[in-house]
Amino acid sequence: MNKTWWKESVVYQVYWRSFYDTDGDGYGDLEGVIQKLDYIQNLGIDVIWLNPCYDSPDIDNGYDIADYRSIMPKAGTMETFERLLQEVHNRGMKLIMDLVVNHTSDQHPWFKEAQSSKDHPKRDYYIWRKEPNNWRSYFTPSAWEFDLRTEEYYFHSFAVEQPDLNWENPIVRQEIYSIMKFWLDKGVDGFRMDVINLLAKQEGFPDAENPEEISYLGNNPGIHDYLQEMHEEVLKHYDIFTVGEIPFVTPEEGLLYVGEDRQELHTLFHFEVCDYMANWDMERFKEIQRRWYQGLWGKGWNSQFLNNHDHTRLVTRFGNDTTYRVEAAKCFATLLHMLPGMPYIYQGEEIGMTGVRFNSIEDYHDIAMKNKYQEEVEKGRDPEEVFASLLHLSRDNSRTPVQWGDMPNGGFTSGTPWINVNPNYKEINVAAALNDPESVYYFYKKLIQLRKENDVMVYGSYQELLEGHKQIYSFIRELDDEKWLVVLNISEQQVQIKLPETLSLFEKELLLTNYNNQEEPNSELQMRPYEARIYLL
Repeated sequence: MNKTWWKESVVYQVYWRSFYDTDGDGYGDLEGVIQKLDYIQNLGIDVIWLNPCYDSPDIDNGYDIADYRSIMPKAGTMETFERLLQEVHNRGMKLIMDLVVNHTSDQHPWFKEAQSSKDHPKRDYYIWRKEPNNWRSYFTPSAWEFDLRTEEYYFHSFAVEQPDLNWENPIVRQEIYSIMKFWLDKGVDGFRMDVINLLAKQEGFPDAENPEEISYLGNNPGIHDYLQEMHEEVLKHYDIFTVGEIPFVTPEEGLLYVGEDRQELHTLFHFEVCDYMANWDMERFKEIQRRWYQGLWGKGWNSQFLNNHDHTRLVTRFGNDTTYRVEAAKCFATLLHMLPGMPYIYQGEEIGMTGVRFNSIEDYHDIAMKNKYQEEVEKGRDPEEVFASLLHLSRDNSRTPVQWGDMPNGGFTSGTPWINVNPNYKEINVAAALNDPESVYYFYKKLIQLRKENDVMVYGSYQELLEGHKQIYSFIRELDDEKWLVVLNISEQQVQIKLPETLSLFEKELLLTNYNNQEEPNSELQMRPYEARIYLL
């Protein structure tokens, strides 16, 4: 297996608008990221993924881009960005940007020109039809919006204000490659590629048999031609790292994107966990990991994440954010870092931040949630019932500001925050975590340091144990003559387990655990709620 710097990296996602505000406008900014770089570096991070900071009307929190070559005023200036990049590099870390090229903002000059006339040269930069089909978008009941000026419909996979680019147009592709080179020539270390498998559309846009199942938006014929062209035109000329956000994908399809012989992307996010497991499902999670390991191992590289800016914080969604918050956060951290693939940490995850429950739909900003609420209420459903049904998976669960201390607004801003701070900031915050040697933060730091010092966590094979167990997740990572055993009780019950006789733990070294006061190990273990153990066999 080829060894590379990026396979050995741990990535930290910075959703900058909720990270740290330095000018009091209520939005985090790039200067705030600069001021907190030592904090990120001290955790042991190798790569920072920065969410979109390009100029944008901000309909979808920066994923609607109006100018790919400038910085959103809320975030700062190009000078600030260039200083951020330099400061990241000065600390021995790397920075990757979000590449959002499936769609633009409807305020992008390209779209304004395309919208001006059916005969405009840029008309074909976007997708237009006289009649819509029955597809829905991620955010709206229809993927088509009628344009009054030219009396045709344009296609949008997301919000109405986010028209999709027409990747069949070779001029569009060259425009995108030019934008990519602009940032790479500044020294950016790669891209997280937003919904990159949506670029190719189904020929002719046939009606879907089940329009609610929107997998027809992705993995269509032509996508690999586009990505291989992108690699040939841009990616192969730089020493960078690429990760594709790729929904609706199986391990077999995923390998086509990240196979080391394919010349497309380095690794991918699939969403079998975060899009299809509303709550923890041990059987399903094990099965997902099994299939992806078998599908990619030795041929392509996987990513491991349990939350991000689009998915509810992991202790709230999959664990216990009250009685066992700290234990659950550490348990899932162990799972994340010990499974095969690159670990991704979402800001605040390292201190065990939780999801949020605001009182009213008015307190939420998530466009997907608000649109779904309106759609369901218009169908006649009870508003309170609809609101309650959307709380658990609202994207705003993960978008509340990072809680730096117990001061007002958690120390995030001196102004009014763009979204309310989680009320538990007085108990859960960075300052408290840094002052507690048993905190979630220091547990993450230990895991990251272990990974840097032990190739078995990166390149070791994966063998699952106790496959059918409903509370225990256990597996072995093995590389050359080194073998590690991971045992996790992902439940709120105390569980006694008997390991195979060949795995007697008598006199074995316990490398890391999230509980103190361990009993002498043998073939039987008493595992407390959300207990995690790593043994050197």
